[in-house]
Amino acid sequence: MTGLPAELLALRQAVRELAESRIAPRAAEVDRTAQFPWDYVEALRQHDLFRVGLPEAYGGLGLGLLGAALVTEELSRIDAVAGLLVAVQELGTLPIVLAGSEEQKKEFLPRCASGECLAAFGLTEPEAGSDAAAGRTRAVRRGDEYVLDGMKHFVTNAGVAGVYVVFAHTDPAAGARGMSAFIVTSDTPGFAVGRLQHKMGIRGSTTGELLFDGARVPRSRLLGREGDGFRIAMATLDRSRTTIAAQAVGIAQGALDYALAYARERRQFGRPIAEFEGLQFMLADMATRTEAARQLLYAACARLDEEGEGLARLPAEASRLSAMAKLFASDTAMQVTTDAVQVLGGYGYMVEHPVERMMRDAKITQIYEGTNQIQRLVVARSLLETLGVAR
Repeated sequence: MTGLPAELLALRQAVRELAESRIAPRAAEVDRTAQFPWDYVEALRQHDLFRVGLPEAYGGLGLGLLGAALVTEELSRIDAVAGLLVAVQELGTLPIVLAGSEEQKKEFLPRCASGECLAAFGLTEPEAGSDAAAGRTRAVRRGDEYVLDGMKHFVTNAGVAGVYVVFAHTDPAAGARGMSAFIVTSDTPGFAVGRLQHKMGIRGSTTGELLFDGARVPRSRLLGREGDGFRIAMATLDRSRTTIAAQAVGIAQGALDYALAYARERRQFGRPIAEFEGLQFMLADMATRTEAARQLLYAACARLDEEGEGLARLPAEASRLSAMAKLFASDTAMQVTTDAVQVLGGYGYMVEHPVERMMRDAKITQIYEGTNQIQRLVVARSLLETLGVAR
């Protein structure tokens, strides 16, 4: 996007250099072993990259969603797992930024900004995925505590996070309006991490279950008021899905870069395959879609940053841009990585080249933080709402 301030351009260059020096040598091994990369975390801590999107008042750099997107994109160009570390730190802290009390913000945000503490977001359940309000996890008020019972799954950073924002029903009969949000620390009595999933992609990132068996959470860790949970979750996802779009753009750019380099070197019929028109058309489409996704992402982030913080409902245009960016960028990542594998031919299918990993990593961007089918619903309903059509 033309007009990016010098501060963000310098940030992007610094992150690119970090990714190429510290992340690139480890990416294949992290994927092969499926071990959480604490060395990535340490590299991000050392370069203050967990601080980027958080408010300055709480130890952040105050660069907003656009800053977080640039960092996530550049890291994901090399390894989507590294980009996801920043994206999920945003996801896990945004509910506190948007709805937390001053005391809650001062207690938790500086530790997350420094990277001392990783964050996570517990919304999904086995019977409550796209239908988030259908969750069965309960929270019952008992004196100065809430007692939580139930489970969450598909939670990124399960087992490595120190702070979890967890959604539970305080009034099950009220449906979405009976959901509340809580800050749960990893040492909470009655809380445990369950099974960790074995995944097709982003294998170095932990994804698992959160188990609550009479978990006792102080009343002071209720976010907002009882019944605010669904609103907090949706306000968070409206913003955080831009970092998933950024992850997708980074994956697509990484696959395009690799395919271009390969096409210049690989020779068939006596010349580089990059000279064949059919391949040139494929590369042109890959580059065009990736750049279009990037511009839509940056526009969405800039628009959301204009709205600032808080739980007030976003204007339809801002929410729509966020959904469009996530939808288009993730579909682009899947298409571009698939085409990159095709450019490499049989070699693209081999683990010696990173494009097969990128293709596996790209798939999840079409699913988490709202499937692309849900994003299409968001976009369509927003369009109809602006025309005065009943939802």
